[in-house]
Amino acid sequence: MNRDDMVARLIAQAADAGGDLVTLRAIVEEASELGAQRVLARMGLDDEAALSDLSELRELLQAWRDAKTAAWRAVLAWVVRRALALMLMGMAWRLGATGLLK
Repeated sequence: MNRDDMVARLIAQAADAGGDLVTLRAIVEEASELGAQRVLARMGLDDEAALSDLSELRELLQAWRDAKTAAWRAVLAWVVRRALALMLMGMAWRLGATGLLK
């Protein structure tokens, strides 16, 4: 018996028995399982390689996040160094240290 048949039988049982709480919970649970399986099938994740595919995707996503963070840190470090260099040049100009460069 597949999940479609199970849901159909549970709905018929609920209609005959008046829908007690246990039957209604079973309907919801079976329908949820069926829906989840359909979604996974539509996404192409219903085979045995799906777990390894998802693991690889998670690793790839984490590597992307790490690279993005490293790039932002490098840009920030570059900006700070340039700002400090400009500040030092400005201080040298104000203090008249430009004559030492000649």
